[in-house]
Formats: sequence, C-alpha cells, structure tokens
Amino acid sequence: MTNHFKIGLDAKRAFHNFRGLGNYSRTLIEGLERYNSQFDLKLYTPPFKEADVGFFLKELHRAEILGPRSIISKALHPLWRSFSLSRSLSHDEIDLYHGLSHELPYGIDKFPGKKIVTIHDLIYLRYPEFFPWIDRKIYHSKFTYSTQTADKIVAICEQTKKDLIHYLKTPADKIEVIYQACHPRFYEKWKTSKVEEIKRNYSIPNKPYILYVGAFEKRKNLINLIHAFDIVSHHFDLDLVLVGNGRTYKDQMINLVDHYGLKERVHFIHNVKEDDLPGIYQGAKLFVFPSFYEGFGLPIVEALFSEVPVITSLGSCFPESGGPNSAYIDPYSVDEMQRMMQEILSSEEKQYRMKTEGRLFVEKFHLQNTTKKLSDFYWSVINDKLVNS
Repeated sequence: MTNHFKIGLDAKRAFHNFRGLGNYSRTLIEGLERYNSQFDLKLYTPPFKEADVGFFLKELHRAEILGPRSIISKALHPLWRSFSLSRSLSHDEIDLYHGLSHELPYGIDKFPGKKIVTIHDLIYLRYPEFFPWIDRKIYHSKFTYSTQTADKIVAICEQTKKDLIHYLKTPADKIEVIYQACHPRFYEKWKTSKVEEIKRNYSIPNKPYILYVGAFEKRKNLINLIHAFDIVSHHFDLDLVLVGNGRTYKDQMINLVDHYGLKERVHFIHNVKEDDLPGIYQGAKLFVFPSFYEGFGLPIVEALFSEVPVITSLGSCFPESGGPNSAYIDPYSVDEMQRMMQEILSSEEKQYRMKTEGRLFVEKFHLQNTTKKLSDFYWSVINDKLVNS
C-alpha cells in the first residue's frame, strides 16, 4: 500500500484566525507534520500575510500551501473557498479532504475522494440568544450541508457528538470523537525566573492570582466571576488576572470592577503572545473557567498541563476536558463559585492533589496521542474507500 496518500486540509483559519478555531487547525496540522510522515499534506487557504503567521510557517516542513490560482479566484477568494475549491481538490487528486472548522465547500458531493468535517459545537442551536439571527441562519445552512455531505464527522468531544445526534439527527456511526490537542508549548515546566519575567512583561503583580483565559463575551460568564472574586478578595490577598479580548462585554466587566473598587486587584491582559501563555498559566494559584457552554474548553486542558487547579462549570463538555479531579460549580451561582474558590485556596493539600492528578489526566490530550488517533481515523476512511472502489 502506498505511503503517499494526499490529505487536503481546510487551512483558512490556520492562517487567518488567532482564536479557538485557528488554534485547533494549527495544532492539528503541526501534529501531522511532527508525528505522521505517511501523508502528503495539502493546505488550502485564501491569501494571507506572512508577517502574521511567521510563527506557524516555521513549523511547516513538508506541507504544501495551496490557494486560488486564477486571477478571478484570487480577487474573489471567499467565493473560491466556498464554491470552487471542490474542483481544485479533484484536479490535485486529493484522496481525503478534511474541513477543520464546520464547513465543506459546496459541490464537494461530486468530489471522488473521501470527505471529513470537524464539528466543534452546536452552541448556536443550544444557546441561540448568544447569536444574531442572521448568523444562526448562515451557521445552520453550512453545518447542515457539511454534516449531510461528509462521509464521516469528527466531533471534538462526546457532548458535541450528542448534540449532533439530537439537533441535526446525525447517525451515531457517522461520528468519531477525536479530542482537541493541547499545544506542546504547555508540556514543559518553566523555571521560576522565566515565569516572573513573563509576569513583569505583562504588568502582572508578583503576588498570587486567580486566572481566566478566553474571550470576553456573555457566554463566558465573567460578570459572575467578578462578583465571586469580590467576595473572595475580602478573605485572601490575591488578584484576578483576565486574559482575553472583547468589546461591549469587557466594558461591562470594567464597570463592575470599578463599582467594587477592585481596579488595583483585577487585571485585564490582552494580545498575549502564544509562546508567553504557559508562563502566565504557571504563575497562577487557581484557574477559573465559569463558561455556560463550550465545544471543548481548551483553556482547562492548558491549565491542567500547567499544573494549576481548575474550577469550571457543571455539564456540557467540561468533565471531559477537566477530568475527575477538577472542581465543578453551577455557573449561575455566584455563592457556589466563591465558596469553591475559598475552599481550594484554603487547602494546600487539595491544591496539590488537583494539580498532580489533573496533570496525569490530560496526558490523553497530548499532541502525539491525538495525532495518532486522527491518523488511524484517516487510514480507516481511506481503506474503506479502497475496499469499496
């Protein structure tokens, strides 16, 4: 059997997105580069600025980057990705195409190779109030097309698989759960001096702090976190560090911080370099992620790799990413959140157990392990094609 099957990957977000979907795409591609040399990787993306993704390009050694080829498709690259990419895949004799962020290009039903799509979540259906009407309509059209057209679907957690079955009536045997990997930058324990340097670079005081990492938006439930921290701040001499970006919701957060007189103890940190994040995690006393709902909750995994105790929400995917030794609270209950924070902060023994057991648990999200499962899945789908061709 040939060792050179061509795998086409939707790499738009790997080169254009610097949040969750972009991180997922880049880490998956880096895993295939690092741990599997048996596939020829073809990365399909609209034109991008090399200066923005130099950190990613240096990780690519075998993959070929492909984009729109005609003058018209270069000028109209959003249409190329949605409506013309299928012809490029056929022309390039791709054996398997993987849409990494919910989508498959229209017309791919005529593509002779195998088709896989990753579905991260169906939050727009479970919590429609967090999305504008037009966005929900667009998402539903794209998600329905891709899940119906794909030969197989990758769900990034069991919760997403359940949602696919419930909301989109997807057959269970069409879905494979393959967890999202944590980037290797989080695997190494940093020296104390390096952690302190990173804290100084981002003006984080040299004192204990509770950490949150993620977007500043309503679904993340950060208003309740600030309410809870206000109570905790009267009992413990520590700060709250919030790493992320946002607009309107961030203004609400700042107003609440000012209301409580916590301006000197709550720190908003934005535009953190990816390579600096491990230092900010490792400097934390406690990580709190009180989101109402997530597709996976990668910051929880990053915190556990960083050996920081985690408090997160009950339900959704959180037990899958947090494991049996993280603490779970009702995200709507400020009282429950602050009581759990105080309970953990009061016990060094509990902190040690949560850190050590949590680090063992997240080894399943090591890039080598997730890449092996993905590669085995690719082989099974390709072999099914060969058997039935």
